[in-house]
Amino acid sequence: MWMWRPPGVYRPQDDTWLMVEALADAGVPPGGRALDVCTGTGALAVAAARAGAREVTAVDRCRRAVLAARVNGAVRGIRVETRHGDFGDLVGEDPYDLITANPPYVPSTGVPDSGPERAWDAGRRGRAVLDRLCAVMPLLLADKGVGLIVHSTLCDSDTTLHQLRGGGLKASVVARRTIPFGPVMRGRARWLEEQGLIAPGQTEEELVVVRADAA
Repeated sequence: MWMWRPPGVYRPQDDTWLMVEALADAGVPPGGRALDVCTGTGALAVAAARAGAREVTAVDRCRRAVLAARVNGAVRGIRVETRHGDFGDLVGEDPYDLITANPPYVPSTGVPDSGPERAWDAGRRGRAVLDRLCAVMPLLLADKGVGLIVHSTLCDSDTTLHQLRGGGLKASVVARRTIPFGPVMRGRARWLEEQGLIAPGQTEEELVVVRADAA
């Protein structure tokens, strides 16, 4: 699936396509409302619409990503409502039947406020965004809604499961895929070893998709 990507916007890759597959397996409630968090190019927003969502909203802190999501929807005849800002700003508005999220999750020495790195750098545990997302997911999901989150097991999928369950959601890992390190991970492999996040000489990571259901 080709997506227009302006400079500085996250390129759809293995984690994106794993999510697309998990979304197809999950089944979107016909005519449901969908939210794509940390949308990037809007690839998952487009996939949600194609899967049957009636309304699709895409949110991102990057203005270029917001533009990309809008354009990539429009060229396919899909109307994507775009929001520039944080997903937490949507709490208190009408809830969503489906939430997809490919947030930043790469362990890093800090959390950048600007630049392309903010699409992947997520603090020393890789959970700077994940922890907040797990906390607000129960507030954003409609009754019987479904949330899908993708991230690396380097950021501890058990923590994601425990946090979602602590918010009253049913949560489980529904997809896994092992992939080679990309350029970012290869570039900081020594630091990751020093932090005890990977084994010496490790060159692969496992991606997981976590599903959360609002009972």
